[in-house]
Amino acid sequence: MTASDTKEPRVAEEKLGSLDIKRIMELLPHRYPMLMIDRIDDVRPGISATGIKNVTANEPFFQGHFPEHPVMPGVLIVEAMAQTAGALVKWSLGTERADEVVYLMTVDKAKFRKPVVPGDTLKLHVNLIKARAPVWRFAGEARVNGELRAESEFSAMIMGAAPEPPRES
Repeated sequence: MTASDTKEPRVAEEKLGSLDIKRIMELLPHRYPMLMIDRIDDVRPGISATGIKNVTANEPFFQGHFPEHPVMPGVLIVEAMAQTAGALVKWSLGTERADEVVYLMTVDKAKFRKPVVPGDTLKLHVNLIKARAPVWRFAGEARVNGELRAESEFSAMIMGAAPEPPRES
């Protein structure tokens, strides 16, 4: 365990505002079509954040889920919550672990209450339950217009990026 593993995440008492898509892309390795969040609001390092996903009819998953009645897959809603939490972890730790990646480890108590459809703005509220380096556990809720659509608990681990696969000669 390194010295940085034993450090507590920095915590602020006040809300920090928003992280735009450029900053999110600096914090997360995900890119289109797997980047599931457009903005993060109400960031409280080491505590909570709210991811925003503007669900459009152009999302690639709607081509097959379901063409005549498009519904955002529940696993992608959980992924969006996890990405919000991952960005929160990276933001909370600051530059000391900038080269590391947050990997989803577990998903528990996932419940899907009502479909998310094109035109919805999904608000992904994540709250830290527990952090013990390098594992962080969160509770997440996905809401549209204040109405609960999905919820889950999940944990993630921050660690070095996976090694590059060998290249063929």
